Amino acid sequence: MKKAIHRKTILTVLFIVVCVVYLMPIFTVLMNSFKTNSSINTETFAFPNSSTFTGFYNYINGMNFGEYPFLKSAGYSVIITITSSILILVCTSMAAWYISRVNSLVSRIIYYLCVFSMVVPFQMVMFTLAKTAHTLHLDTPFTIPVIYLGFGAGLAVFMFAGFVKGIPLEIEEAAAIDGCGPLRTFFLIVFPMLKPVLISVGVLEIMWIWNDYLLPYLVLDRTLYKTIPIHIQYLQGSYGHVDLGAVMALIIISILPIIVFYLSAQKFIIKGVVEGAVKG
Repeated sequence: MKKAIHRKTILTVLFIVVCVVYLMPIFTVLMNSFKTNSSINTETFAFPNSSTFTGFYNYINGMNFGEYPFLKSAGYSVIITITSSILILVCTSMAAWYISRVNSLVSRIIYYLCVFSMVVPFQMVMFTLAKTAHTLHLDTPFTIPVIYLGFGAGLAVFMFAGFVKGIPLEIEEAAAIDGCGPLRTFFLIVFPMLKPVLISVGVLEIMWIWNDYLLPYLVLDRTLYKTIPIHIQYLQGSYGHVDLGAVMALIIISILPIIVFYLSAQKFIIKGVVEGAVKG
């Protein structure tokens, strides 16, 4: 009994240390967002004092810094994130339902291709992808969700397919007897039952798309469209001057929504991942 308590105490202390180390960069950015530029360069890890504290000046300045408005970038990020997530959830859940219920060679090939896409590094296809996106005119915030659908389909189909296999087939057969076609059966019967894994996949996809920098950077025309990560990267003034205080402030603004969203839905992530993986 004492050994178990001792082991539990050691693990608790270890996890606390790991959490502190993991959160230190975020805390450092938050701390520097309230300091002057000179103190950020010379006293990066020091707390703000009476001579270095700037209040919310960096946040106000960051929102109005440069010629490209931050709110416009935030709007594009919201549009891309919401549209892409909805597209991924609807299309991949339908694909996973078909794959799970139609046990054919074609469905198995599609499933294994989706699983294989999870292990293909983005860097292998990014240059050909950018060229193809420009050729097909998928280089706007309103068309780039099609590309996100392709990259997000692997994980989503894998999780949805595992969950659908645990849904009794008799429920769908009863709906078919009552006159429901495939679409009505899916959207009225199956889709509501996918709620745990829908939330789980939705959270994972939203976190990925909101924070993604490389794909929009390669595909979008940066003179017309910028997402929040791109906006922060190009937050420069005259002669290449970088306002570090404004950068730190905008980083905090950009991660706050996703942190709040994650904390409010974190319990569904583990539940959805476990049910989607175990049932498969």
